[in-house]
Amino acid sequence: MTLSCSNFAGRYIAAIALTSLLTVFGWAQEAPPAAPPAQQTAAAAALPAAPQSPYVYRDYSRARAQFPNIIAPYKPEEVPPSNLNNTARVDSLMHDGRIYLSINDAIALALENNLDLVLARYNLNIADTDILRARAGANILGVNTGIVQNTPGGGVGGLNGTVGSGTGGTSVAAGGVGTGTNGLVSSTLGIGSPITSFDPIITSTLQMDRNNVESTSLFTEVPNGIANTNTGTANFSYLQGFHSGTNLALGFNNTHVTSNNETVTYTPALSSGFQVRVTQQLLQGLGFVPNTRFIRIAKNNREISDVAFRLQVITTVDQIENLYWNLVYAFENVRVQQEALAFAQRTLEDNKVQVKVGTLPPIQVVNAQSTVSNDQEALILAQTNLQLQELLMKNALSRSLEDPVLAGAEVVPTSTMQLPEHEPVVPTQDLINDALSHRAELAESRIDLNSRQINNKAVRNAMLPTLDLYAYYGGSGIGGDVNPTLVPTSLGGPCTTQTSRFGCFNPTAAAPPFRNGGSVSYAGTLNQMVTSVAPDKGVGLSLNIPILNRAAQADQVRAQLEYRQAQVRLQQLENQVRIEVRNAQFDVQQNRASVDAAQAAADFARQTLDAEQKKLAAGVSSSTAVLQDQAALTAAESNLVSAKAAYEKAEVELDRATGLLLDHAGIVMADAQSGNVTHAPSVPYVAPRQEVQPAAPQTSHPQGY
Repeated sequence: MTLSCSNFAGRYIAAIALTSLLTVFGWAQEAPPAAPPAQQTAAAAALPAAPQSPYVYRDYSRARAQFPNIIAPYKPEEVPPSNLNNTARVDSLMHDGRIYLSINDAIALALENNLDLVLARYNLNIADTDILRARAGANILGVNTGIVQNTPGGGVGGLNGTVGSGTGGTSVAAGGVGTGTNGLVSSTLGIGSPITSFDPIITSTLQMDRNNVESTSLFTEVPNGIANTNTGTANFSYLQGFHSGTNLALGFNNTHVTSNNETVTYTPALSSGFQVRVTQQLLQGLGFVPNTRFIRIAKNNREISDVAFRLQVITTVDQIENLYWNLVYAFENVRVQQEALAFAQRTLEDNKVQVKVGTLPPIQVVNAQSTVSNDQEALILAQTNLQLQELLMKNALSRSLEDPVLAGAEVVPTSTMQLPEHEPVVPTQDLINDALSHRAELAESRIDLNSRQINNKAVRNAMLPTLDLYAYYGGSGIGGDVNPTLVPTSLGGPCTTQTSRFGCFNPTAAAPPFRNGGSVSYAGTLNQMVTSVAPDKGVGLSLNIPILNRAAQADQVRAQLEYRQAQVRLQQLENQVRIEVRNAQFDVQQNRASVDAAQAAADFARQTLDAEQKKLAAGVSSSTAVLQDQAALTAAESNLVSAKAAYEKAEVELDRATGLLLDHAGIVMADAQSGNVTHAPSVPYVAPRQEVQPAAPQTSHPQGY
């Protein structure tokens, strides 16, 4: 007798239903994330809506929902390509082939377009993916939290870029790992006891096997001497770990076997069994600390990524402000050199006229011509330097210079330096306290110390032997039909006492499901597991003791050493911050004195030139003396412009050293993260330059990232 088609269908339907229940149980461990609330400040709501960029921030620390699209977790997610087009703010600032740029506009453009910031934004999402990995029980990959300084020309760290600065290249660091120059150097951060996947893992095996074997036994009579066995297998297993160090394993196995062998009692023969095993780690791996270490470290690294991005914004804004004041100096210096050349040319023309009428010797014309040549050379140098500063500024404020209009546009700075009448006096200790509270580098170091404290606890736990308490329960069932060759003649079979060599089927000696002499369906087989006809249960302890335990000892000591090293590094960084603040304060004071001295020298040179011109008009001086005084005035005015630019850079460095650069410039971090500036920056001690304002200025609008 064979099983009906309905029994086969019931077998697979039951298996699929059990698998679905296990899957739902696993998904229930972590509820799908709720949609984040919309965040919009009153100031942002008042501004015009910005066009959306192809890049949209998404929280990658949460898995995609499995419902209603059940295959969503198994489909790759496409990350939109980077938007390498410049925002429309650039066009709004361009008039008649010139970009009229204020320092506030420069900062806004940098927040939208600077490629250093575009690169750094990706680290935020990369850190999210590490959290997602850790929530699954996997190890983390680490996050690059280094500072990108690929904006040429914008030195960071005061006037000469000597404190924490660089005009190019990239300084890299990684959250959660260490690197070295002589081979690979790994950190102990993250090591510890093995973690079973927190994501449920379902495995299954579905197999159909047809096995034909030539008979080699006199006791096996099969047609044509070929024993045929057909085996169908449907096995399922479920595995999941939990934060407490508990592991759950469930197995569900099924086989269906048919054979033409006369010695086989049941054909087809059904066999089903299941076992649920719960294992609890009692020493190594016990508790939430060792099992959630990756999650906690990944969240700390995400926090470090936020702080590192803030540091990146500070660095980039610092570079942009330095670039802007370099541009202002170059622009002003061209004006000074043009005025000097124009004066020298007028003097040359006057000397030529006076030589013709005989009131001056010809040598005065030669002297004036020499001065004109020198001033022309100085003007060319100033103009080429201005062109270089314009190029550096456009590169820093744009994603691409492929637009020929942008590449050929002049950049006209519309902001000028406005020095306070009296330098504010702030106690040095107050500045140091601000720096210790606001410097991003210190925040990064403190978060890293917290991660290492978590790591030390996990490493200490990993020194313990492995002791697991486990308990399991299972059941099995059999089914199918009795081999027709063993069925007695009274039941319609061929078996008789005289004809069978192996005896007839005896229902009283058979397994309980077959004592009635009939077949047992797959449903009856599964029912035996539920009713515990043949239970399998037990408890036990598994102990694993590593003798000497030298690797764990080394890891624990190294983790402690790395923690102490990080403490010293934090202290060293605090000392460096104190020095930077004092040095920045000294620079402000020195450069303010330099501005005052340069202003006095320029006033004196101007008065001297006026006096010399009056003497020349009265006939008691010479054009040579006037040209010399004019050269002295040119040098004094150039020095004054340079001193003012140096003073502004010193103020920028003081804000950077105290960690208040973004606060003083009115920069909102949400704008920097999105690349959508909705709050206009406002740099202090800056005045508009009236003589270079465009005829019909247009109001710039925020643009999307």
